[in-house]
Amino acid sequence: MNRLSMQLGFWSATLGALMFVVYTVAFVAILLVSPLFLWTNFADYVEYTRRYHTLWPELGRLSMLIFSLLFVVLLASLEEYARAEEKILVRISRSFALGLAVLAGSFYFVQISAVRINFQNGEMVGLEQVIQGNPYSAFAALNMMGWTVFFALSSLFVAPIFHGGRLERVIRWAFLINGISCLLGAVGYIFENIALIFVTINLIMGGAILVVTVGLAIFFRRKRASGAGMQVAGGKWQA
Repeated sequence: MNRLSMQLGFWSATLGALMFVVYTVAFVAILLVSPLFLWTNFADYVEYTRRYHTLWPELGRLSMLIFSLLFVVLLASLEEYARAEEKILVRISRSFALGLAVLAGSFYFVQISAVRINFQNGEMVGLEQVIQGNPYSAFAALNMMGWTVFFALSSLFVAPIFHGGRLERVIRWAFLINGISCLLGAVGYIFENIALIFVTINLIMGGAILVVTVGLAIFFRRKRASGAGMQVAGGKWQA
């Protein structure tokens, strides 16, 4: 692996882990400062938003938007690590990750920009199929497709490239668990099983990806350290 790939991999993994921590803090803060909102209708959602408005939801959305972009960089950094015959797996994984970045990134950007501005201006027409609060709005479904289908397939395709030591096995299994969990989350979403969605997407996926990102940060740091040990006199690098 070249030095730039290791640096990009390390920082994208580290910042990705940080984004999941920020999201978790924001999620817990929302539960602490306001009652849990369960979708009934748009009018109730507008009233709830006006009464319990805080910056925590915006912070959580921003963290997930950033994570979806960092995940693409992370996978690009892994391509050099993969064996020659397995590089195709990383390319496929990155393609699905781009789908996640487009769907989830667009969804959260719309929430923190257009939806927020329209709420501030009192322009509510057409927002029912855009807002995050409506779990079965058109935009929410696209976001869930990103997190459940595309994220799952991306995780399942990249998992087999990790071989060898304990750290690599942990990363591989965390990716596999995340992929299976996200697919189960898709089933839960399609069949309106809230309990299954909560367990698979909020709990298992969150834990698995935190393990993946922290594990990969350590992985790239070790690669960078071993690369530094290969530096020879004169500042040149040898394979």
